[in-house]
Amino acid sequence: MNPEGSQEKIIRIDEGLVKRELSEIVRGTVEETLNKLLDAEADELCGAGRYERSPDRIDTRAGSYERNLETKAGKVTLKVPKLRTIPFESAIIDRYKRRECSVEEALIEMYLAGVSVRRVEDITEALWGTRASAGLISKLNKQVYEKIESWRNRKIEGRHAYVYLDGIVLKRTWADEVRNVSILVAFGVNEDGFREILGAAEGAKEDKAGWGSFIASLKERGLQGVRLFISDKCMGLVESLAEYYPEAQWQRCTVHFYRNVFTNVPSTKIKDVAAMLKAIHAQEDRQAALEKAHAVAEKLKAMKLHTAAKTLEEGILETLSYTEFPREHWRKLRTNNPMERIMREIRRRTRVVGNFPDGNSALMLVTSRLRYIAGRQWGTRCYMNMDLLFKGEIGYQIIEA
Repeated sequence: MNPEGSQEKIIRIDEGLVKRELSEIVRGTVEETLNKLLDAEADELCGAGRYERSPDRIDTRAGSYERNLETKAGKVTLKVPKLRTIPFESAIIDRYKRRECSVEEALIEMYLAGVSVRRVEDITEALWGTRASAGLISKLNKQVYEKIESWRNRKIEGRHAYVYLDGIVLKRTWADEVRNVSILVAFGVNEDGFREILGAAEGAKEDKAGWGSFIASLKERGLQGVRLFISDKCMGLVESLAEYYPEAQWQRCTVHFYRNVFTNVPSTKIKDVAAMLKAIHAQEDRQAALEKAHAVAEKLKAMKLHTAAKTLEEGILETLSYTEFPREHWRKLRTNNPMERIMREIRRRTRVVGNFPDGNSALMLVTSRLRYIAGRQWGTRCYMNMDLLFKGEIGYQIIEA
């Protein structure tokens, strides 16, 4: 009998078993820690611990629901608390949502950009922690499209007093030719002052047919209570708004209006004219703004800029609709800049694709990005104090076409 051989057998360790056991211990620890964090967040929102009697308590628990979360340690099960009156907002769940949306978006981008399946497998492993096979990638793309399409066509709940509209033009390949495709987008401010993506749709171009169909779809899905639409003066848009929401007002974006005036101003005088135009919308009320606009028009005529003066006189009323609403909202209502920021973000993400294979592919990627934006910050950040708008009203009168 070999003593050395016996010693080897005695101290031999099943490394695979040890790794599995350690992995399970780590996974269990991560799961326990995350659930304790969720409970602590729920206690903070309630103003008191579970079963604790406290004068500071503002809500109580209403059970929980389970949700899986992929971590580096493996899949863990979260027991997400439910509260009776306050919506439970968790930083953990928010991070999970952001990652989930990012993975969906990455899958679509990689698919449309023609990335090799092997490269997609590597990227999904880095993003998701799981290596995806070619069959799984195809299946996931279909699931992502279905999920995004369902979100895009969801019912619009509640009332949205302010609605912002704009479109973005992308390129698609059709019959060996590169054509334009327009994606029309709308977001609104709800009764609680939070922003919500209301819809996105493909339009052959930004004309009356495209805008009319889009606005009609918003109305069919439940958009109501609109007091003011904010947009550029797109062809066919204003007419479509009047057709479907005749009681709502329309605010022409002042920045786009300035650009229209600048087209009839020499480059050497644009800076001076810009200061004059901004002074109009810096007035304390509508009447003062109209008086200032008249003075600016006369000054433009004295500068021999008659066409610019005419553009100002013909369009100034369209840019002053915001003055009918609370002064605290003016800065966010007189331009379409909030939508422009969204469009810049979409442009940055779609640039990696180049030309889309079809309009639906462009719509899916744009909608995916909108969904990501909506889930990232909009759900927790109040955009406007809507009590200023509804103060003094007896109930909330729904404006219907």
